[in-house]
Amino acid sequence: MSAYTAKRLPRQTGAAGWNAILPPQDALPVLESDLTADVTIIGGGFAGLSAARRLHQLDPSLKVALLEAGRFAESSAGRNSGFMIDLPHDLASDNYAGSGLEADKAAIAFNRKAIRFAKGVAEDCALPQEMFDPAGKINAAATKAGDQHNRDFAAHLQRLDEPHQLLSQQDMQERTGSPHYTSGLYAPGTVMIQPAAYIRALSAHLAGRISVFENTPATAFEKQADGWRVSTPMGRISTGKIILANNGHLESFGFYQRRLMHICLYASMTERLTPEQIKRLGGTPRWSVTPADPMGTSVRRISGSYGDRILVRSCSSFHPTIETSEMRLRNAGWVQDRKFRERFPQLDGVQMEHRWAGMLCLSRNGSAAFGELDQGVYSACCQNGLGIARGTLQGMGIAELVLQGGSQIASHFLAQPLPPKLPPEPFASLGANTYLMWKEWRSGKE
Repeated sequence: MSAYTAKRLPRQTGAAGWNAILPPQDALPVLESDLTADVTIIGGGFAGLSAARRLHQLDPSLKVALLEAGRFAESSAGRNSGFMIDLPHDLASDNYAGSGLEADKAAIAFNRKAIRFAKGVAEDCALPQEMFDPAGKINAAATKAGDQHNRDFAAHLQRLDEPHQLLSQQDMQERTGSPHYTSGLYAPGTVMIQPAAYIRALSAHLAGRISVFENTPATAFEKQADGWRVSTPMGRISTGKIILANNGHLESFGFYQRRLMHICLYASMTERLTPEQIKRLGGTPRWSVTPADPMGTSVRRISGSYGDRILVRSCSSFHPTIETSEMRLRNAGWVQDRKFRERFPQLDGVQMEHRWAGMLCLSRNGSAAFGELDQGVYSACCQNGLGIARGTLQGMGIAELVLQGGSQIASHFLAQPLPPKLPPEPFASLGANTYLMWKEWRSGKE
């Protein structure tokens, strides 16, 4: 008999700012009794919720149960920067370009499938534009090396026949209000979302169609004669199949041991800007910047019902324990305060109201942890830093694999090679954190 027990459960550091700026959250049920299901999904982020929606689309009569360990939108899904990117976005490269034109064209086509799927969610959930905005994004440079990265990536996009626009320093200041940036590369296909609002809306939408539970961690699952039994603190689910959509915590159940890299990213969000501060800032009300160097600093200006605010995302660290510390969050906050002042000297005195950390999962070769792991147990994990688009796509693909035996999306991920093993500890942590620090130092003013 196969049995798998979680060695650790998700733990978050800092309250997710995206969630904190929204109105109070309606509670969804906690599993407090036993039930049966055809498919049980473990993990309520982009992959898990997308898998649940796709399963229901394919077979509305299917009994689906979805388990989220904490509150919806307080997990890593509600902690990212909100970029749903269509273009190649290889974080290991110098300028985001992938491994070749054909591979990048295929990746773009798949990412746009995910965006269309998410657009359907936004329409069904009546999300306003401030929460699902097809505004595109800018790769922003602040160094000569960054300027060259932008030109190189623009040439790559030209070969891909993808629309884009190179922006001058003046263009960048007119858009962002910041004198910091020396050039930009705008591409229109990225959708900017309010990640906590999206997760809240989709989980509530699905709750009327399937069994959705929060504050219900899956602590173990074991093989039964006719399927599997999933254990939680107060109830159990007898289920035919299981989908693990818990990203790095896939390893907590014993799968892909020493093959997944657990990276923490940190973010800070300002208090609401006052009318006088908005006037001093200038620029446009909403814009989004990723650094021309992938290890630089992402910045978003948001506006709408939750106020006019600026988000700064920078700093990263490697954690085999899949959690970081308050000390690291505090240290990252000091760096982000400095980067904020460098970019917006006219906003002296503006304070950060929210700081948080979020875990992501990568593999050394960029492969996903996708497919059937045991009879009737499936994985849609390891999004390699592209959680919104890649998580959505993997959720769609795993649902199609479970119910249809395969699909174009599933075949794409199944064709990827196995993620290679990491070096033993402490060499993996020392090597990864040294590499991350060097890459961040090399990104300079970006």
